[in-house]
Order: sequence, then structure tokens, then C-alpha cells
Amino acid sequence: MNSRYSRQVLFEPIGEAGQKKISQSHILMIGAGALGSASAEMLVRAGVGKLTIVDRDILDWSNLQRQQLYTEQDVIDQLPKAVAAKKRLGEMNSEVDIETMVADVTAENAEELVKGKTLIVDATDNIETRLLMNDASRKVNIPFFMGAVVASYGLTYSIGWNDRPCLHCLLNTLPPQTLTCDTAGVISPIIQVVTAHQVTNVFKYIVGEEVDHRLKSFDLWTGDQAAIDVRQLRRPDCPSCSEQATFPFLSKENQTKTAVLCGRDTVQLTLSRERMVEPRLLSETIRPIVTDLVSNPHLVACQFDGHRIVLFRDGRLLIHGTKDIVKAKSLAAKLLG
Repeated sequence: MNSRYSRQVLFEPIGEAGQKKISQSHILMIGAGALGSASAEMLVRAGVGKLTIVDRDILDWSNLQRQQLYTEQDVIDQLPKAVAAKKRLGEMNSEVDIETMVADVTAENAEELVKGKTLIVDATDNIETRLLMNDASRKVNIPFFMGAVVASYGLTYSIGWNDRPCLHCLLNTLPPQTLTCDTAGVISPIIQVVTAHQVTNVFKYIVGEEVDHRLKSFDLWTGDQAAIDVRQLRRPDCPSCSEQATFPFLSKENQTKTAVLCGRDTVQLTLSRERMVEPRLLSETIRPIVTDLVSNPHLVACQFDGHRIVLFRDGRLLIHGTKDIVKAKSLAAKLLG
């Protein structure tokens, strides 16, 4: 081992034995945006053995304010985030095996993605993908290090210990995800706070130390923070982590259904029951960033990012002006989280 990791080895809780474990780890990262950029850089500089990054999006100018791996030229070249991330990370540490996939995480591929990995780092931007990875991590029995940010607020939680609830257990306890970075904005310092906690727990898990299992939240703007022991919220009948687990989010029936409408330049997404949004609440959330907003008890319609979008109370979402399912899902994620 050369001097690259000497300062990390000098840190007693890691040492040479811990560094060896880090170098033998294979980490799956879901998302290469703000959280993914910061976490990936920390992990690659620390010398993980292999990092697999999965992300479906391409870069745009709004990413550069907080997604630290990317440059203006990456945006001009319209590179997928995963492709640009691999190039930059490879320049940081050629010893790390970096694998990237430009792909959507679905019920069909989630379980296969997690097999053989040491752990999962959550860097996604929507609850559907988190619930998929929560189920996949529980089924394959590897930990899932969750993180989320919006505005100046961040949240972290480590999933995968039998006396602690999984994300499915917490669904009715966590605040509803009605705000996104596209509706409420985000400042870059909260990214660093959340990823610092995520990656520290990753290191602790790899070297065999006790992981902080509390649900932690931070608001950098107000200075508020909390650390909550959520063990009492574990559901003995949880379909995702109990002894009778059925892993419902790995079922095709519970994922967002997609269809390109025949004869129309429109994609229809049908949201799962867990992602359905009350029209009035959605209209108030997105009002600052959309135009031509129409809201009634039955639907919300608006113009957003060059597309007409209509959300019906029954969970159907029409994205007009495209036949690209991946693009349609990306637009939906920006609005709905």
C-alpha cells in the first residue's frame, strides 16, 4: 500500500486492517446527482475496491451549482451523469474499479443490481426508487444508507439491522415528500452535511464498527437538528422487513407503469398507490416553477420545462410533448420527488 491512504490509515478506528477492508468493498450507488457526486468522490478518494453507479439522467446547467463532479463542458456535450462521473472519478483514483450504468432502476433490475455488493448508498431523488432499493436490500440482506436533501434540509438513516425499521416501516412517519429541489431549491452545503454522515457510516460498517442507527435530520439555514431513535416504529408485520416479507416494491404491480399513447406525442405514467399526490397540495407546491397552472378537485395541469403535464387524482400522469419514457419519468421526478 502506497502513501495515498496514509492519513486514513493513521486514523486509529480504520488503520491498515480497515483500509484493506475498504479496498475489498464493492459499493452500489443509486444516483449520480448532488448526493452521488459528493459521496462518490469521498469513496473513490478513500480507495474503495469497486464503485458501481447507476443513473438515468443527462446533465443540465442547473446541476453545476451543487453537483461537484461536473463541468460546463460536460453540460455542453450533453453527457449522461454516469458517463461524466466515471471520467472524473477515474482521474482522481485510477486504482478504483468504477462501473457506471446509464439506466433506470426498476422492479425488473433492482434485485440483480444489489447482488454481490457490500452495501448500497442512496443518492436518488425520488421515493419510488428508494422503496425499490429498500426492498432489494432487505431481500438480499445488505445495508442501505439512505440520504435525502431539499432546500436547506437533509435527512440520513441507515437501514439493514433487524431491530430497526426499514423505509417501508417509516412511510407513515416521515414527512410527506411534496417538495423537490425543482420546487423548493437546494443549497450546496446541505449536500456535504448529509453525505458526510452517509459516508462515515459506510466506513464504520465496512471496518466493523457500530453504525449510527438513528434517523438524523438537519436544517442548516435555521440551525435545527435532531437525532431520533426510531426502533419503536419497526412494524412486526412489515411486508418489506418482517419474517413474512413479500417485498412488495419489487413487484411490477407496485411500480410506476408507463405507456406511450398511440398517435399522440405523449407518455402516460400511472403512479403506484404510495406515490399518489393530492391535487390541491401539489398545485401549491409547484406554483412558483410552472406556468399555465390549472387546478381543480380532479386534476392539476401545468406547463413545465417545455412540456404540458397533467396529473389526475387516480394517479395517472400525462407528459405531453415527448415519446421518451426515461425523459417523462425524469420530468415526473422533478415535480413529484
